[in-house]
Amino acid sequence: MNTLVKLEILRTLRNRKFMFFSVLYPGVLFLIVTAGAGKDKKLGGSDLTLVAYYMVAMAAFGAMTAVLMGNAERIAREREKGWVRQLRLTALPGRGYVTAKIASAATVSLPSIVIVLVLGAAVKGVRLDAWQWAAILVSIWAGSMVFAALGVAIGYVATADVARPLSMLCYFVLAMLGGLWIPFTTFPGWLRTLAGYLPGRAYAALGQTIEFGNAPHAKDIAVLVVYLVLFAGTAAWLYRKDTRKA
Repeated sequence: MNTLVKLEILRTLRNRKFMFFSVLYPGVLFLIVTAGAGKDKKLGGSDLTLVAYYMVAMAAFGAMTAVLMGNAERIAREREKGWVRQLRLTALPGRGYVTAKIASAATVSLPSIVIVLVLGAAVKGVRLDAWQWAAILVSIWAGSMVFAALGVAIGYVATADVARPLSMLCYFVLAMLGGLWIPFTTFPGWLRTLAGYLPGRAYAALGQTIEFGNAPHAKDIAVLVVYLVLFAGTAAWLYRKDTRKA
């Protein structure tokens, strides 16, 4: 399993086109979204600036995009080319396959998050305590594993032609309901309640709670853990199911 993890990470790092768009895209998007926002403009009903809110939102959105879109389509194509079938003929367990894919996705999401945070501090003038910067980085990076697992599950159940639109639909819906594009405080009460049980909102809430100087809520962590187990378990089950057929 360790060999496959290293191989997947090296394959991801060597894909320069994929790394370029996955790593730089979130930072560019953050600058575009906050282009007209003043540094001191507050988010309605809070002491948090709009720029700080979108810094965390775009870091989370970029990481989600990289791990979900990258995993889903790449795995679907590997299945069509027969690479996954060759792995199924080995003694590799389902958890090893899923772990390798999540680890390779993490190599992309981490630098993309760092770039957005650096731009927030250096270009947009966001000021936070040192522990907040570190905690936001770690929480967003760790939370992205949930969507990496979802990408593995989608890539294993869909064809290459279907994987991209299906993963795009998933991450756009989760991002919208998570408040990554529109401030969550503007949602009606019933929608905030519904979104609170979806991984997109729990993911965004990790970093935003830290921005207010608080620890992430236990409910948000629990929601993400449940979805991680669900998505990773589904992907591993699909792998084992095909192994029995091989």
